[in-house]
Amino acid sequence: QVQLVESGGGLVQAGGSLRLSCVLSGRTFSSYAMGWFRQAPGRERDFVACISWNGDTTYYADSVKGRFTISRDNAKKTVDLRMNSLKPEDTAVYFCAADSDPMGWPFAGNYWGQGTQVTVSS
Repeated sequence: QVQLVESGGGLVQAGGSLRLSCVLSGRTFSSYAMGWFRQAPGRERDFVACISWNGDTTYYADSVKGRFTISRDNAKKTVDLRMNSLKPEDTAVYFCAADSDPMGWPFAGNYWGQGTQVTVSS
């Protein structure tokens, strides 16, 4: 049983930064590609970024390229999302996900966390 727990959300002013973190328990972390998604009120859940099992390959949504960075630490079983130059339109609930395909592209979320709220004020 895979469990994912996110942390690090909060309220930040536009232009600021936040770092989200997600820890996986229950299975071998390095077996999974990991990803981040977000869902704003009234909208569908959107892909944000993903990273392969060894960290060598990453993909980003166009809307966050150059501002967000995904990284992972297989020893700590964590995946982080560093978010810089935040905009009000980045406001959403951010979800961590694990893909049983270690390369994870196209990313398929087999397991999901509960989400963490990120609010960017203008």
